[in-house]
This record gives sequence, C-alpha cells and structure tokens, in this order.
Amino acid sequence: MLDSTVVDQTQAFLDNFDKALEAGDIAAVRDMFQEECYWRDLVSFTWNLKTVEGKDQVEDMLRHQLATTKPRGWKIATGEVPDEADGVTTAWIEFETEVARGYGLIRLRDGRIWTLLTTMVELKGHEEAKGFDRPLGAKHGAGKNQATWKEEREHEAATLGYETQPHTVIIGGGQGGIALGARLRQLGVPTIIVEKNDRPGDSWRRRYKSLCLHDPVWYDHLPYIKFPDTWPVFAPKDKIGDWLEMYTKVMELNYWTRSEAKSASYDAEAGEWSIVVDRDGEEVTLRPRQLVMATGMSGKPRMPEFPGMERFKGDQHHSSKHPGPDAYAGKKCVVIGSNNSAHDICAALWEHDADVTMVQRSSTHIVRSDTLMDIGLGALYSEEAVRGGMTTEKADLIFASLPYRIMHEFQIPLYEQMKERDKEFYEGLEKAGFRLDWGDDGSGLFMKYLRRGSGYYIDVGASQLIIDGEVKLAKGQVTEVVEDGVLLDTGEKLEADLIVYATGYNSMNGWVADLMGQAMADRVGKVWGLGSDTTKDPGPWEGEQRNMWKPTQAEALWFHGGNLHQSRHYSQFLALQLKARMEGIATPVYGLQEVHHLG
Repeated sequence: MLDSTVVDQTQAFLDNFDKALEAGDIAAVRDMFQEECYWRDLVSFTWNLKTVEGKDQVEDMLRHQLATTKPRGWKIATGEVPDEADGVTTAWIEFETEVARGYGLIRLRDGRIWTLLTTMVELKGHEEAKGFDRPLGAKHGAGKNQATWKEEREHEAATLGYETQPHTVIIGGGQGGIALGARLRQLGVPTIIVEKNDRPGDSWRRRYKSLCLHDPVWYDHLPYIKFPDTWPVFAPKDKIGDWLEMYTKVMELNYWTRSEAKSASYDAEAGEWSIVVDRDGEEVTLRPRQLVMATGMSGKPRMPEFPGMERFKGDQHHSSKHPGPDAYAGKKCVVIGSNNSAHDICAALWEHDADVTMVQRSSTHIVRSDTLMDIGLGALYSEEAVRGGMTTEKADLIFASLPYRIMHEFQIPLYEQMKERDKEFYEGLEKAGFRLDWGDDGSGLFMKYLRRGSGYYIDVGASQLIIDGEVKLAKGQVTEVVEDGVLLDTGEKLEADLIVYATGYNSMNGWVADLMGQAMADRVGKVWGLGSDTTKDPGPWEGEQRNMWKPTQAEALWFHGGNLHQSRHYSQFLALQLKARMEGIATPVYGLQEVHHLG
C-alpha cells in the first residue's frame, strides 16, 4: 500500500526548499542540510562537476551561484514514489533553473538533506529533437532541386572543416569520442572527430586478439542505441569494434579516419583553436571554438626504461602493441605486470602453447567476474535489475549520487562478501605465491579504478592457470634486460624470446604535451584520480575526477573518456557544457579545480 505520508512529507520538504532558494534565504537552505552532507552537482548549479561537502561549502556555493542559477519548481519526479528505509528517505526529484531543466536524487535523514544529486538534463530552447519533436525525415510536397538526406550528408562531410568550421573538435575516435560526438550531433553542435586509425572501432580491433570486455553488457550501453537483448554478456573486442563502426554511421557522425592532429594552439583573443591535422596525407587546419581530448582515460602507454633493453634479441613491446599469441607457440614468454592486460595476455599465450611467466612487481587486487557481477553490479546493472524496473539511466544516476568521499564505505562490505564467497580461490592464489590486496582501505576494484585506474584484474580464468602452475609466477623488480631474457632483483634470470611490458599508462596530459607543448600540459596538470591520498592517487582531496568532463585551467580544452559506462553517462554533461558555450549562454563556473600534480 502506498505510504502517502512519506510522499506528502517529502514534497512538503521540497516545497520549503524551493521557497528558501527562490527567496535567496541561504541561511534557511543551509539549515535544511545535515551537519554531514554532500551536494553533488553535475552542471546544473555550478557549470562544473562539483561536490560540496558540509554546510559551509553548501553555503559558499549558493552565495556564488544562486543569483544566476535561479532554481525553482522542486518536486518529486513524475511517476516516482519516495522510498524510506533504515531512517533514510530517498526520492527522485525534478527542478528547473533559469536556463535548464534538471533531475536528481535526494536522501533525507531526520528531515534534513544527507546527500543531494542535481544534474542538468536539457537547456531550455535547445532540447534534443526526440519523441514528439523528432524530425519528420521525409520531405512531403513537391519542390525543385530538393536535396535528399544522402546528398545533404555528403555535402556536410565535404564542406565541414573546409568551407565551414566545426564548433568542437574531438581528438580520439574511440568509445569516448564517439559517445560525445553522438550527444553533440543531437544538440546541433557541428563537430569533427579526428581518429588516426583506418576505421571506427579499430582502437578495439587492434588490441590483443583474446581481449573481451570485462564489464557486463548492462553496464556498457552507448547513448541512444542500447545493445540488443541478444548481445553477449561480455563482448569480444572485434564485436565492439563493429558496433562502434555501425554507431558512427547511423548516428551521422563527422568522423575523420586516417587523420592525426600534429599541433594545436589556442588564440584567447579570437577565442578559437588552430589545429593542424594530417588527413590521409593532406594537411588541413581546423579552427574550432572548443577542443576535447578523448585519447583514452589511461593516456599514453608507460614503456619502462630498463638497462639493456636495446640488447634484447627477441621481440619486446608494450601490451598496447601486443599482436596476440599466434607467433609464440613453443617460445619462452615473459610478461612484466600483473593487472588485467598481463593476465589476459598470459592466458592467451598459454592457450597457444607458449611457455609463460608473469612477473609480479607489486600486489594486485583480483575479483572473480561472476562474483563481481553478482555482488558488485547486480543491484544496478544486471538482467535481474532490468526486470525489476531498473533503467540504464537510473542506474547511472544512483551510482553518481553516492559522493566519492563516502563511496568506499559502501564498497568495503561488498568486497568482504566477495572475499568470503571465494575464500578457497584466494587461498589457492596465495599458496601459489601471488601477492593480493583489496585496495588501501579494503574498498576493492571500483575505488581502485576511480582513484588510479590500475592495480586490479577481473578474473575470467587466468588466475586458475597461476594457481595450477600453468602460468609461472616470478616476483620482484626488473634490474636488467639481457640478450636472452630478464634479470630480477632476486637474482633470478628469466629466459625469454618475448617480453611484454604490461606496465600501464601515464596521465592523459601526456598527449597534451605532444600536441601543445609541456607548458600547456603542466597548466592542465594530472588527469584522473580523486586526491584520496592512497597509492598512486596523491592528495589533496578533489572530490571529483581531476580534469575529466569539466572545465580545466586551460580555456576551451576538455578531457573525455573512461570506460563505456563513464563515456555514456558523462558525455551528456560535457555535451551540455559545450552546447551552452556555442549558444552564448552564460556559464559561470564554480570551483574550478586547482592544479596540484603535473602528471
């Protein structure tokens, strides 16, 4: 039976919140928050991705932003009913600002706000043409020399970047660039995606042949077009590549293949970039207003410099360049590293009858795929969740509504469950000598990913090979590469015909240094991480991902990427920020992050 009391109480609270905000009574608004409180705003109030923590920060944000934001119309979202459990009332909410419509999630504790998520859904007067407003497509009625859809697309492809300039250029045509390009297309923002590969999807096709997604299908949908119900839970890389190629065509993206940006500079006075692009051997200069780096969250491959590498007589390459196992049957193969790529490559080499040794240099967090899907993702991203009424969009917002400051507290008990469920599995790994960890605070994979983007493996079978001794394990630091192998600081020598350096990636601002110079890279600073002061994520606390999907210290320069989930979810908010700038809408940014680390 519907508890009308909870509905009435929640709406009454929102009415009071609305009145206090509209009256500019910041003291009254402040009093409606708990002492421990978190307000995460995705663009609607701050024109930023910003979490304010505690009453003082809430008050400061409102003193800067309330007069221009002019929020109003706070109500329980249409068709939604608040939920009350464990003393917390949770409700989906709708609201408006002067220029936009918003949606969010509020959690009330003892009649005050504990967490609040506010997101921008659409700009008034610049909505996506969908639903009742979708384009007609057909041109009914007679007319001379009418261009067909195909002719219009061909004309746009031939002239954009030459006779007319794009508003936005996206460098990098992987999942991030494609998802953002699709959002911008629907908002009417002229955009060119610059991609060095031959075809959309090649960034997946060119990875090692055994690569599959480790995240399940429900987590991985792109904007607008979801994977069909028959799509596999874990898609092989080439299947993802084909999907991305199809997606660029049906979403009508201006996607330049065999194109590489050679240099980029920003003219602040003119408010435009000058980007020199080698487009299949032809030099083209693009002059957009905004530039987005979508070159991959992981950034540039981190190739180590060990003494003696130049003397090695076999094959050696970074994992990003690994062609696959076919040429290495019967060969001695050494893989330096013990995270996702290292495990995948070791397993594929073993399957093709290579003699494989993994070199573990530091501890690794491992979680079994089935267990992660069940305990870690099941409530939001699973077939059960879908059948229970959970949508991708709702799941994304629920996940986004948990402030990063306390997210680890919700993750720790989940990973305790995983540790107990797979106790024998972990005992087997430890018996094999594998060094395990659960993150600095026991919060597991998601927090490791958000904090540092590395240090884990989602097990899809390689761990059992280590337990069984089929993939050999060596531990220690590489001191030298010799003609026929690798020397470790333990004194051990590993003979090798192949060395794969599964040694990870550097910050995305390395690409900025290549394109715009080191000074610009330093101006932007390190990309990714929360400032949690845990391993590889130095403080101070940021509260959001450094430099991702939001304004940076470099005007008109943005970063976009992450896994498929993040590319889908955050592309909405980056696209709205870019659209607002194109339309000349005032975008007073609150809390532009400072630069504390250069890379």
